[in-house]
Amino acid sequence: MGKLFCRAFEKCWGFRLNRLKNEGIVMEMFLMSFTVFVLAIFVGFEVITKIPPTLHTPLMSGSNAISGITLVGAIVSAGTELWVTTVLGFLSVVLATINVIGGFMVTNRMLAMFKKKS
Repeated sequence: MGKLFCRAFEKCWGFRLNRLKNEGIVMEMFLMSFTVFVLAIFVGFEVITKIPPTLHTPLMSGSNAISGITLVGAIVSAGTELWVTTVLGFLSVVLATINVIGGFMVTNRMLAMFKKKS
């Protein structure tokens, strides 16, 4: 498993790692990144659950912009040579696209509620 991470980090950072000597460093960097990812999930959940419903629509529009940026990053990731990053990038493209489309549908529906009926 460590060799796979070494190859991924070599592709991403552009320098070659000595696989036998620095495999532990790569695993340590992966564990740190994974820890930050898990903590971000918990913080994001706490922040989202504390938002009042009146702020949901403006924040949804902002999150659509962030999802658009995520979509660009996923497209870049899907175009790499490693099969793992290509598969994960494709999955990210699909999920980010669903998120953007769903967000715009919800925002459009909420804005339609405030239009004057004629």
